[in-house]
Formats: sequence, C-alpha cells, structure tokens
Amino acid sequence: MPIEIDVALEYELTGPAVLLTIEAANLPGQTVLDETLVVEGAQITPIAGEDGIGRRIWVHVQGDLLQLSYRAKVDVTQPKVPLEQLPPTPISKLPGRVWTYLRPSRFCQSDMFPGFVSRRFGALEGGARVAAIRDWVAEEMTYLPGTSTAATTAIDTFAAREGVCRDYAHVVCALARAANIPARYVSVYAPGVEPPDFHAVAQVWLDGDWHIVDATGMTEGHEAVIIAVGRDACDVAFMETESAATLVSQEIAVRRC
Repeated sequence: MPIEIDVALEYELTGPAVLLTIEAANLPGQTVLDETLVVEGAQITPIAGEDGIGRRIWVHVQGDLLQLSYRAKVDVTQPKVPLEQLPPTPISKLPGRVWTYLRPSRFCQSDMFPGFVSRRFGALEGGARVAAIRDWVAEEMTYLPGTSTAATTAIDTFAAREGVCRDYAHVVCALARAANIPARYVSVYAPGVEPPDFHAVAQVWLDGDWHIVDATGMTEGHEAVIIAVGRDACDVAFMETESAATLVSQEIAVRRC
C-alpha cells in the first residue's frame, strides 16, 4: 500500500544543533519510493538509527530558527497477519539482537508486572496473549491528551489508566516483556491517526518476526510506516536538543494513495 507523508516543522532554538528522527526507514516490508528533506540554511549530518533501523540527522542551524519540510512516498508491503494465530518463539531460540527487548527499560518497567500478567493472561500464549494484552489496554485506558508528560512511565500509566499513544505503547511493551515476549517501542507515520502526529506503537517478536500492535486502535501494521525503533520513547524521540526548543508550528499529513 503506497503511503504519502508530508511534514512541516518550525521551532525556535536556543542552541546551534538538534538531532532529528523523522525520516521513513528502508527495511523489509516497506520501501521508500521517493523522499525530499529540506532544512533551511542548515548543515545536515546523518547517523545510524537505533538497532540499525532508519537514520537520525544532526541539523546545525545558522541562527535560532529551524524550518524543515519532509515529503516521502513509501510502499508498505507488510502483510496483514491475524495476531491471535501467531505462535510464541521459545526463549532459547531468540536471536541475539532480540534479547534486549525482553529486559526492563527506563519507561517500561516490565520486571514490575509478571504477577499481574500471569494472573490476567496466564491461560494464553503467543499471539493470543499479546492480543489479550492489547485489548485489555484498549478497554482499561482512556486516550486523553495532556494527562501525561515526557517523564511518565508504564507504571504511572498503569495506575492512572489514561494517556496518549506513547503511554499505550509503553504499557503494551512492559506487559509483553513481563510475559517473556520481546517487545519494542516504534515510532511510525500512519493514516487515521488523530490528531495527525508522530505516532507510537509496539512491536512484538512472534513466530520469528516483528509484528505491530497498536492498543489505541488507530492503525494496523499493514499501513504503518516505521520511522525508528527502540526500548522505549527515549530511543526514538523525533527531536533531541541540548537546550530549549520552542514550537512555532508543526503539521503532519499522512494519506493512502
């Protein structure tokens, strides 16, 4: 499925450099057919993305204003796979690169949830267990902007039962890892996201591959364009700066074509 992406950012900066993660990744299941990145009056230095997926860019701005436009057309060929039918992968057969996504991280304290996961989802395994976790998060939580911050963790969200896509993804990752299912945090572009923005989902490792799980219900894997992956939101922030940055305007449009 071809997906078109159109991003326009404008920020006031108090430092000369900013690290951005906004470009669609080239990887199995999605191919970048065409893209254009324009940053007014800036020097760009690319570096590899987390886990070798996608890339980040250092942007060195002349002055104190970041003005950027990014357009891309991406063909997503990831098949739509029924999650419930996917078998688990035994821990002893996990690839080395997947192991890190079983462990707790700063925002996904999975070591705090094994008891809850065992009691609530212990009768299930593999994709059926992940689907039950997804549905539980969707039913128990309320999508409510402004109720969480950049410091909110999966434990905070589990207690509050409210948040945004970042918080939903953190809880899914934490519960899946607590069930011994590798899970990573993923930033994506996807049609249907409201309000249009950089969107966060989880990916779980089942039956020898990664599969997208979105407890917000806004998108599915066969039409999500992956930007970056990591242990949690720390690894995939779309913007990182050493000093303050002030939003002037930000527009993101994603559409099927």
